[in-house]
Amino acid sequence: MKNRLENGRLLPISSKPNNVSTQTDQSDKKMEPLPYRGSKEDSKARLKKILHANEKITIKNESENMIYAIETSSFFRFKDDIDFLFDDENQVVHFRSASRTGYSDMGVNKKRMQKITELYMEEI
Repeated sequence: MKNRLENGRLLPISSKPNNVSTQTDQSDKKMEPLPYRGSKEDSKARLKKILHANEKITIKNESENMIYAIETSSFFRFKDDIDFLFDDENQVVHFRSASRTGYSDMGVNKKRMQKITELYMEEI
């Protein structure tokens, strides 16, 4: 999964307000990683089910330790990049969600990741 990582971590996010990450030092945009739900494979399957259920999200690439997806907005067709990095050592899934263009996203990336977190944490 080329160019989605930097030194084994998700790409840094910009100073613009249109992104969030579990691996940032920007406190207003930092979110908590997702705990593994069972094994890495169980956690990955759970996330993929959530992503596939959203018709605006397309999984573009997947490796053993990553999922890369793109969400395209309905009206303006803006694209947001969504990365998930599976951290076996800490048994968590780090994520990064960032708009490709513009400045403010009116909190869309944060709301998206809050919703994905909520669905991911639901009991099966």
